[in-house]
Amino acid sequence: MSRFGGWGMLTAFLVLLCCRGSGVKAFEGPEHLMVGSGESQFINCTASCTDPKKLVLETHLNKTLLESQAQWKLFKVANISKDEKLLCSFTCGGRQETKVFNITVFYPPKQVLLTLWPTSVAAGTLFTIECRVPAVAPLEGLTVTLLRGTEILYIQTFVGTAPSPQDAVVSHNTTAHREDGHHNFSCEAQMDLRSHGGGLVHRVSDPQRLEVKEPEPNTQMVIIIAVVIVLLLVFVTFIFLCFVFSQKWHRGRTGHYPVHDRWRRLIESHRAQTL
Repeated sequence: MSRFGGWGMLTAFLVLLCCRGSGVKAFEGPEHLMVGSGESQFINCTASCTDPKKLVLETHLNKTLLESQAQWKLFKVANISKDEKLLCSFTCGGRQETKVFNITVFYPPKQVLLTLWPTSVAAGTLFTIECRVPAVAPLEGLTVTLLRGTEILYIQTFVGTAPSPQDAVVSHNTTAHREDGHHNFSCEAQMDLRSHGGGLVHRVSDPQRLEVKEPEPNTQMVIIIAVVIVLLLVFVTFIFLCFVFSQKWHRGRTGHYPVHDRWRRLIESHRAQTL
């Protein structure tokens, strides 16, 4: 049974405790009730007079009379699967009166699924955090929070209502940091039904870890550097070949290399000085 079924339990407890065999008017409870899909709800029909006639709860659902006194009756309505209107009718002083209980069926978050994509990234690159809450309704009041450790990365609160349960999906892109690999990522889903007479439902996903690798070298920069090195080698080779061919051309005209002549003169000068 949903935690909101506790309201019905409280109603039953107060009825049995305070109103058994007394003339005090029973606690009637709210006229707008939130019930989890397929769950049960306690309904207390209380008349406005002390001696009502034909005090009944009108519904096509399966109901069980749990307790009754002259002025009130306590019913358990089972297997509520869609929004309903329950009519509590009675006759006081020959006048028929009716009280309407509006029941809204909600589908609480039972699962919270977290996905990191990709699961392994290089530091400084983008990755996606996706949180999916399957089959929830109403979406109004549903808040989904993405966490890294205890740090809040992103919050989204849904607005509007949906006639049938649907998946609530939150996606957030962020940049990977080296320290991310040391934290758990998680997702929290909280459904706030207090404005509808309900309470809070809270669910948390299983934690996920992100593998953060060192950034890979920039391929474009590597290519540029390689091209520059090749061009430098080509340039140096060209200069060297020009020098060699110039020497050969000069020898063909003079019969010797000018570079050799300079070295020969330097050696002879050095010998003369030493003598």
